[in-house]
This record gives sequence, C-alpha cells and structure tokens, in this order.
Amino acid sequence: MADLRDLYQELILEHSKAPRNFHELPAANRRAEGYNPLCGDHYTVTLEVEDGKIRDIGFQGAGCAISKASASLMTQIVKGKSVGEASKLFEDFHDLVTGKAPPNGNQPDVGKLKVFAGVSEFPARVKCATLAWHTLESALEGKQDVTTTE
Repeated sequence: MADLRDLYQELILEHSKAPRNFHELPAANRRAEGYNPLCGDHYTVTLEVEDGKIRDIGFQGAGCAISKASASLMTQIVKGKSVGEASKLFEDFHDLVTGKAPPNGNQPDVGKLKVFAGVSEFPARVKCATLAWHTLESALEGKQDVTTTE
C-alpha cells in the first residue's frame, strides 16, 4: 500500500509543479472564478463549449498542491466530454473525495482522479480538491458570482 500511496503522491506533485492547461482561453465562451476563503486557493476556469461539448478548457490562479493538481487533472479529463459527462464525473469525484460509497458498491471509473481517494481521510482538504470542480460547474451553468467552498 505504501508504494501505491507514493505513486499517488508523485502524480499529485507532478501536476502541481507542472499543471496542464494552465492558461486562459482567448476563445472562451464560459468563465467562472472560484475561491476557498479558508486557505486562500483562488482559480479562474475558462471554457470553450460548443454543441454541448467542452472543446477546450484552461485555468489560472494559485493554491495548494492538492487544489492545483486537481484542477490540472480535471482539465485533462473533461476536455472533449459533453457537459453532462463532465457533471457526472464531478459527482463521482465528489463521492470519492468525501468517502461516499456508491449505492451499488461499485466504484465509478474516475481514471487518474482516484489519486485523490485519500483526501476523504482529511475533511479539510476536500474543499481544496473540489474547488476547481465547483468552479467548472459554475462556468457550465453560467453563474456570475464567485464560487466559494463555503
């Protein structure tokens, strides 16, 4: 189990140090800002949505290693997905990081996002892991207010 945790920690650190899609999209038609007042994490997510699909996504801002890695992996995973698929993925991810077991007992396939499973052991870090996801949802829904984790 220690080797698996080391691997997961390595992936989170890699995405934190060299985040993917860490830029603003000039052609964005959706945008939202997210803020975690408890720790100061702050991100802006920009999207290009066309025909119900996320054609491109980027994020900018600053935060802890968990929040930045989560945002980075999120952008990789949702790019090319439908809005509905992205929302379902967020639901599955949220269940994973909050330790909620699915009703049928089968864990959903969240791909590399499973590296965040250990976050459920640290409730204060759940907000770090989900900030970018809440911000993505706000952007997809066209909300104008700053999204917070409170």
